[in-house]
Amino acid sequence: MAISTDQLIKTIQDGLPLCPRPYAQIAEQLEATEQEVIDAIADLVEDEVIKRLGVVVKHKKLGYVANAMVVWNVDDSIVHEIGDKLAAEPAVTLCYQRPRRLPHWPYNLFTMIHGKERQVVFGELQEIRQRLKLDCDFDVLFSSKCFKQRGARYF
Repeated sequence: MAISTDQLIKTIQDGLPLCPRPYAQIAEQLEATEQEVIDAIADLVEDEVIKRLGVVVKHKKLGYVANAMVVWNVDDSIVHEIGDKLAAEPAVTLCYQRPRRLPHWPYNLFTMIHGKERQVVFGELQEIRQRLKLDCDFDVLFSSKCFKQRGARYF
C-alpha cells in the first residue's frame, strides 16, 4: 500500500509517539506496515521534502537555565570553515549562518551553548575561543524567556 505523503506529514509533524516502536504505531494509524512508514520517511528525506528529523528539547525542564546565543562577526571568506569547527564542538548545540544587518548588527554566525550556570557557559566559550584561536568580535546573549519550541508545521 502506498502511504499518502500528506497523511504521513500530518501524522508526524507534531512529533513521533513516545513508545518503543513509534513507526509501528504510526503505521497502525495509516493502515500500513512499519517498514512502509520507515521507507516513506526515508524517501521524503532523500527527496529533501524533510530536511531533518530531530528532537525538540525543553532545556529549562532539564535544568539548563543558562542558555546563550553566541553571535560572531566572522570574515566571510572563512565563515564556513569556522562554522564547521564550531558545529563540531561538543558544547555547541546549534550553529548557523545569517546575513549581517549593518550598521547595527555585524554578526553573521550564530551558536548556542546550553549550561546549568552562566559561569559554565563562559568557561566553555573561553575554551572554544582558545582551542579554535578565534579572535573575531562576538557577543553573548543569554535567554531571558523560553518560547514555544516545535518543529516545522505544514498542515
